[in-house]
Amino acid sequence: MAYDGAAFRGFAVQPEVPTVAGALRAALGRTARLPVPPPLTCAGRTDAGVHARGQVVHVDLPPVPFDGVGLARALNRQLAPSIVVLSATAVSDEFDARRSATSRRYRYLVWNAPAPDPLLCPTTWHVRDHLDLRAMSAAAEVLLGTHDFRAFCRRKPGSSPDEPIMRRVTQARWSHQRGPEVDDAAAVDGGRLLRFEIEANSFCHQMVRSVVGSLVEVGRGRGNAATLLERLRSATRHRAADPAPAQGLCLVSVRYG
Repeated sequence: MAYDGAAFRGFAVQPEVPTVAGALRAALGRTARLPVPPPLTCAGRTDAGVHARGQVVHVDLPPVPFDGVGLARALNRQLAPSIVVLSATAVSDEFDARRSATSRRYRYLVWNAPAPDPLLCPTTWHVRDHLDLRAMSAAAEVLLGTHDFRAFCRRKPGSSPDEPIMRRVTQARWSHQRGPEVDDAAAVDGGRLLRFEIEANSFCHQMVRSVVGSLVEVGRGRGNAATLLERLRSATRHRAADPAPAQGLCLVSVRYG
């Protein structure tokens, strides 16, 4: 499924506020004529304002003849265009949208220009300062491999600050929209639309936005790959850069074995 996160307070159900899961559960309940909206599980809980192009959700429905095309059409009539079910298919009872996933990929967009672009504002972070894309790309390589990401994650309530948050990052790179080259960013009205893509086995709360915030500081000349590595090894959020705004972040795909 895909959704525009601007109108929602995140994916997970919260009482009395609009969420993606809340809207989807209600639509599923109406479509399947259930007395109570069914619980569902997603591959990754996105925060308030974060978008998705490839979110995956599983839900248990009554044992009736399954019509995935008809289900998707019925849900989209109720939810589109802010939420769109791209496809629906029956899976085995062993499948779990979250636990069966082997990796997730996120994309973050930065509009690097003196002035904002009103058509890009809903899905990008506008950064006025010129950014050194080569330095940001070199710093991003520090993230590859398995690391303790406590310096870039908000701890779960009740967890110990001494408890490592291990994640395995398999890709982290900057590019412009037309390709992976880092020294030929696309120029549009005096600005550049920059793309950061990161893939990992899983992500912790605010990890991508915190990483992007630190990488943009490197692009501004306030650090380099060595300082980002030092930050990563510190395992603390003390004096860390502010997380990047939510609207530039999008969950683009989920992989399964």
